[in-house]
Amino acid sequence: MDLRKIKKLIDLLEESNLAEIEIKEGEESVRLARVPKGGGYMQASAPMVQHAAPAPAAAPAQVMPMQSPSEAATGGSHKPHTDLPAGHVVRAPMVGTYYGSPSPDKPAFVSVGQAVKAGETLGIIEAMKMFNPIEADVSGTVLAIKCESGQPVEFDQPLFVIG
Repeated sequence: MDLRKIKKLIDLLEESNLAEIEIKEGEESVRLARVPKGGGYMQASAPMVQHAAPAPAAAPAQVMPMQSPSEAATGGSHKPHTDLPAGHVVRAPMVGTYYGSPSPDKPAFVSVGQAVKAGETLGIIEAMKMFNPIEADVSGTVLAIKCESGQPVEFDQPLFVIG
């Protein structure tokens, strides 16, 4: 794929409110994903470019669910979580596997009732063999932990409540 086309795609991604875009041209494909500020080891807000290897010809197409017009108008299919205590909700910045401790034989980063400071690591999300720390963006007390270690998490899923 031509480098000029990739640069134009990066500009398009930066100007839009899209988080990710993937373009396939013949056997080549390019995936651009916006990296959230302060999230993960990459501290850049510029889009990340990933070139994919040519896909096998017999690969089945993935079917992605479409949003209804009302979901699209409200910003997606985000369902309010009524079981969350009042406080600041720390949400997953990406899709991946959540881990509550640095390794299985180590204690958890945080527990319910623990005081945390802004910037302190609450847990990690593994995505594409990269371990991305989830940091508290406010100081306070951990009121709830809404995920279990080793379980998959979705983008924008509530992980912690800090009061």
